[in-house]
Amino acid sequence: MPRYIALLRGVSPMNCKMPELKAAFESAGFSNVKTLLSSGNVAFDARSATEAALARKAEAAMEKALGRSFYTIVRPQQHLLDLLADDPYPGLGADPGAKRVVSFMRAAPPDTVLPPPVSGAQMLGIIGSEVFSTYLPSSDGPVFMRLIEKTFGKDITTRTWDTVRKCAAA
Repeated sequence: MPRYIALLRGVSPMNCKMPELKAAFESAGFSNVKTLLSSGNVAFDARSATEAALARKAEAAMEKALGRSFYTIVRPQQHLLDLLADDPYPGLGADPGAKRVVSFMRAAPPDTVLPPPVSGAQMLGIIGSEVFSTYLPSSDGPVFMRLIEKTFGKDITTRTWDTVRKCAAA
């Protein structure tokens, strides 16, 4: 059975307990379910289906089991492994000292003009339905999140490159 990673928007240890989230995914019929990092990352096995169908199934299961759902984006585990192997950051001109983040969308955006860098945050490029960005930590907080949401809206979820690596290994 293929392995998938669900990336949920807005999950934190304060608003969702990982054992309950795991149980919700299991109630949807997914197997070998594993939550990662208490921040809305769930690895699971499922019969082959579209990413959108798996996301809908997960959201419905969360609504039923938890009384709420979180916006969910699903990727095959192999997709994340391929992203890591291809590592687009050097080719996009990433500052080697910057933090790397990937924003995931359900579908590729229409032609989008990326905004100029702001306070050390920079969107470097879009490949498929992922936006590759970098930021330099600052006292202004997560400037890159405001920049991403202003450009693409809130139907997006963002992970650090290290989190993508951990999800791919799950």
